[in-house]
Amino acid sequence: MSERTVKQTIARRVARHRGAVAGFAVVVLLLLAAVLAPLLAPFDPGAQALDSGLSGPSRSHWLGQDRLGRDLLSRLIHGARVSVAVGLGTVSLSLAIGLLVGSAAGFFAGKVDHLFMRLADILLAFPGILLAIAITSVLGPSLRNVLIALSALGWVGYARLIRGQILKIREMEFVQSARAVGTPPARLLRVHILPNAISPVIVEATFGIARAIVAEAGLSFLGLGVAPPTPSWGAMISEGRHFLFVAPHLTTVPGLAIMITVMAFNFLGDGLRDAMDVREGAH
Repeated sequence: MSERTVKQTIARRVARHRGAVAGFAVVVLLLLAAVLAPLLAPFDPGAQALDSGLSGPSRSHWLGQDRLGRDLLSRLIHGARVSVAVGLGTVSLSLAIGLLVGSAAGFFAGKVDHLFMRLADILLAFPGILLAIAITSVLGPSLRNVLIALSALGWVGYARLIRGQILKIREMEFVQSARAVGTPPARLLRVHILPNAISPVIVEATFGIARAIVAEAGLSFLGLGVAPPTPSWGAMISEGRHFLFVAPHLTTVPGLAIMITVMAFNFLGDGLRDAMDVREGAH
């Protein structure tokens, strides 16, 4: 089966997966909101109107206003930029490190594998969110520091996954044949092994984006995320929790945004996982 045929088969399977289609639609809308936030937001997310603070939904402010009178819809749309930046940035950085470490560990094995995997085991001994809290507490709240904190442990899962895939694929006949004809190690890894090991990594990256968004929201809720006045869904929930019974929309709106976004990425990941499963071809 050619590479083009495989891609077409995967695309057809994803298209038949209702959850994946719904998740993909939401993800596209989220990306558009993040990219076009200055054009889509009806108001300046930082503009205050203290005389109308805590107002509920109205014709001019569809989702209401926060305690400073700032438009909640505008802040929600701009907050999507932080979530997308953290989700994609954390996964990209973690995946880059994990790809290098996992490829070296799986391909060279022996002492190299032992060194990197023991390092991974040490890092896994720390609870992820507590390590992220410790790092952001030391470095201070900012988008860059959130990316560093979440990637400090995030790469481990990708490294272990890639290592396992490479250890399995490097023993297959087509790899052994390429090695027998004198293919250089770098080309062997780049051309013959990694392309066949990347499918589960793509699926894991989709779930990783959802986890990063939740982690960023948690850090922002604790005041360790992006620095104010930059809108963040987690910070919006933190600000609104003091007015939960007076103005519940302050917490429910960003809370629903986080829930829908995470569900969308999880549904998309489920669809990709099922589509890339070779056993599906037998059904």
